[in-house]
Amino acid sequence: MKINTLKMTMALLLVIPMALTSCKKEDTEVDPITPAAKSMTYNYEFNNGQVVASAAYDGTHKDDMTAKIKVEENSDGKANITVTLNNTINGETYRIHSHDAADPATTPNGTPYNETPNSAVFAQMLMGNGGTVSATQEVDMEYDNIINTYSGFFVVHDPLQTLNTADISTYLVVGSFARAQTATNYASSEFTYDFNTGQVAPSFAYDGAHASTLSGVLTIDELADGGSRVSVRLNNTLNNETYHTHAHDAADPATTPNNTPYDETPNANVCAMMISGNGGMAYNTQISTESYADLTTNYSGFFVVHDPLQAINTADPTTYVLLGSFAR
Repeated sequence: MKINTLKMTMALLLVIPMALTSCKKEDTEVDPITPAAKSMTYNYEFNNGQVVASAAYDGTHKDDMTAKIKVEENSDGKANITVTLNNTINGETYRIHSHDAADPATTPNGTPYNETPNSAVFAQMLMGNGGTVSATQEVDMEYDNIINTYSGFFVVHDPLQTLNTADISTYLVVGSFARAQTATNYASSEFTYDFNTGQVAPSFAYDGAHASTLSGVLTIDELADGGSRVSVRLNNTLNNETYHTHAHDAADPATTPNNTPYDETPNANVCAMMISGNGGMAYNTQISTESYADLTTNYSGFFVVHDPLQAINTADPTTYVLLGSFAR
């Protein structure tokens, strides 16, 4: 009896380690890990001349437009390219293209790219919605090829101008395709103006029928060629009325025909534009050869918005709906 019990105990001791070993082996088996898909994102600022200094954007689109390219690797090594646009205009169609890089000596208009878009890389149209929109295109090209080898330009065309693939100054955004921008962070300053209630001089306070809810924002942007983009945004405009908007050089009143503290002739190189009222926010912009530093630090002048309900009279500041020191 003792011998049988001993044999049974020894048999159990042999079976238990085998069971434990079997369980341990099963618990430590791990499924193969799938490598994480690769992805890169590239941000693009508004066209201030980063690619061609003499071809900063020149048009009426607001300059707060920015863009982003995201390149994502697919399971087969190919890629998806997603383009995102920020601060779009509602109802306007944005054409977005990739243009292969080229020797300017070989292109019809001396552009550093082929004017025909490369639709195999990216060619899409996006409808603006007043905010952010995006589109994705599957590309029959290796992910690594796109971010390391492909040489091309990323272009967002201005929907407010006729499409012109030869004129870089009509591009809202332009830069090397799927590459980090090297020239960024150009200086920019905003200056706000309330309705003219006599801030410059009590005797200059506005006298007319325009609603006093009108206000303005003057923006000065530094450009790559040393000039500036001068932009004006008017809030609470009257629909279908035209606002003449000017910079007037400061002057000694003793030297001016009507004793105004400014030259009555606008300085067209600094700011001379018309803004069409639409019942809300209206906008226009122009290029100045004056530098950002000169306009925001050295230039001495006045920012003037004339009343669209009265005849222009540059000698009578009481007809100005907005009046203040320019870019101060």
